[in-house]
Amino acid sequence: MSDYTEMWRKLGLNLENHAGLLGVLTEGYKNIYLSQKGRPKGMEYFDFVISEVHGLRIKEIYDAKQTGRKVVGTFCVYVPEEIVLATDGICIGLCAGAEVGTDEAEKFIPRNTCALIKAFMGFKLAGLCPYVQLTDLIVGETTCDGKKKAYEIFNNITGKVYVMELPNMKNEESKKLWHSEVVRFKDATEAITGKTITLANMKKGATLVNERRRALQRLSKLRAADPSPISGLDALLVNQVSFYDDPVRFTRMTNRLCDELEERVKQGTGVAPKGAPRVLISGSPMAIPNWKLHSIIEGSGAVVVGEESCVGERNFRDLLDENFSSVDEALEKIASRYLEIDCACFTPNDERLENIKAMTEKLHADGLIHYALQFCTPYMMEAYKVEKAIGTIPFMRLETDYSMGDFGQLKTRVEAFLEMLQ
Repeated sequence: MSDYTEMWRKLGLNLENHAGLLGVLTEGYKNIYLSQKGRPKGMEYFDFVISEVHGLRIKEIYDAKQTGRKVVGTFCVYVPEEIVLATDGICIGLCAGAEVGTDEAEKFIPRNTCALIKAFMGFKLAGLCPYVQLTDLIVGETTCDGKKKAYEIFNNITGKVYVMELPNMKNEESKKLWHSEVVRFKDATEAITGKTITLANMKKGATLVNERRRALQRLSKLRAADPSPISGLDALLVNQVSFYDDPVRFTRMTNRLCDELEERVKQGTGVAPKGAPRVLISGSPMAIPNWKLHSIIEGSGAVVVGEESCVGERNFRDLLDENFSSVDEALEKIASRYLEIDCACFTPNDERLENIKAMTEKLHADGLIHYALQFCTPYMMEAYKVEKAIGTIPFMRLETDYSMGDFGQLKTRVEAFLEMLQ
């Protein structure tokens, strides 16, 4: 591994704390991921990405900035990446999945705030996130009250937060509002990059993102096989990496992995025995390195076959219609495509219930675990409707955070649930 210390110093990281974080991450990854048996060879690329999570990818982005390219950081799948790519910008996800910098974060936000908000605040305040340091613009969105108020504080800290107003309903007035927000974001992106979006560049951006979505759709379909050719842990990792890896390279390597998985399916090779309990997880997003629930489920003899989540199906389910002949028409189609996402912030949100039922059937799930981060009110509230919607499929709701303090308790509950699926 190369020595990136000088680059990290230039980015203003806390070198001592950062070294400790990487040490913990490396050890955790070895214990959770590298201990798995029968992994596809194609996962070696994603193992490499994690080993260089704050190294080579950061250097790529750092070097790109020296050539004048701008970096846009995001927290949500509602931010249209096509627009960023159309200005030759770099789009990276900033959500964090570890209990880090909590004491510093709680100087600014309440203790009973969801772990995801605490984490992205904590990573910045503790000097641990090179991705935040590289951004020229940080895009938030009004998907929950906690996030939209935290963005006000985060802007005071960073001075570069831009917020898109997402409506909470999907009527005609809401569609007009969201379309105006997409246009406003296009203007802001052009302003920060100094580049005007052309039809050709918009087509290119749309194609790049759609190709990545197709690769992830392909991976999702392969998980329907029994035995499953890939663990839920590994599939989750691929989805997590999709938010910050180079999109062209990511798509190529994910398709290469899928080529291997197709051969595994033909040969009947799986990561768990045929007939092992199959679990679908729905609910809150799981950002790196939040691997706790998957590791518990699969460590108990089941296999996770899908994630109804922003870090999962919700991110790639729908393609953007690329049949547009002007930038204005492209913006209309972008607004329409992104408003189809079924976040729990919407009311009513019947589309999500239908999509969950479709996923259980498509992936042949034996049971559903509805996962919510503590204090993530929208997903906690929707658990009731999800349980009613899926009918006779065994259901369990879990609320947790990023700490490992409840690991034993969760394991006991998961094992009891899996006995119902035998």
